[in-house]
Amino acid sequence: MNRIQYLVDEQVDLSLVPAPHVPAPVVAPPCDRENPYCLFTPRHYEPNYAYPLVVWLHGPDDDERQVTRVMQLVSLRNYVAVGPRGTCRSSVAGGFRWLQEADHIAMAEEHVDSAIAVTRRWLNIAPARIFLAGYACGGTMALRIALNRPRQFAGALSVGGPLPSSLRPLAQLHEARGLKVFLATGRQSRDYPEHEVCNHLRLLHAAGISLNLRLYPCGDEVTSDMLADMDRWIMEQVAGAESAAQDQPSHPSRRE
Repeated sequence: MNRIQYLVDEQVDLSLVPAPHVPAPVVAPPCDRENPYCLFTPRHYEPNYAYPLVVWLHGPDDDERQVTRVMQLVSLRNYVAVGPRGTCRSSVAGGFRWLQEADHIAMAEEHVDSAIAVTRRWLNIAPARIFLAGYACGGTMALRIALNRPRQFAGALSVGGPLPSSLRPLAQLHEARGLKVFLATGRQSRDYPEHEVCNHLRLLHAAGISLNLRLYPCGDEVTSDMLADMDRWIMEQVAGAESAAQDQPSHPSRRE
């Protein structure tokens, strides 16, 4: 069952939302048969502007095309986005998942690296503004990869995906303290209950990792408020990075 939904006046199944009408790149990149991906190009794409990139890891029983349905509710203009396919087929026909096992973690990193590489080959991406995000098991995998390779990402976002607990997710703790993390979940979630969220909050706080936690009055679905907050949080990180870069002197000062 696809539980990605958004809230307006009533809940609407996101799987019924049509793909956004956005222009494709001048030359459409071929899909990698070994590591399939889906590319989202923002409306009025400007090739001379280096866009932030959102790498979206889909939820359970879905596939790489989920990125187009999610991003039209996040922003049609602010980002380029790419969605790699999960590492394991699920019981739902055509669906995939992300498993927290050593071989699947290695495959997930390969899928993410491949998706980023092909996106940067075809579109103008700011290399210091790559955000890894996902839903449910995709959110857990996004946190796992970003915590393991924190210098590669400007931030990690999980919607309804718990912090990974097996196979030493904080092995790179010293470097991971510089990673920005956004975590969104529902107060009535069965997959990520509030007591577990509180335990993870204490753990990440004790580890010195910067965490922005948002709790919403819902269960395991995704809401429009979550995605709007996700957009605002990413843009805050982008604006903060730009401000810090502007504050840096253009030439090193000389000592007399």
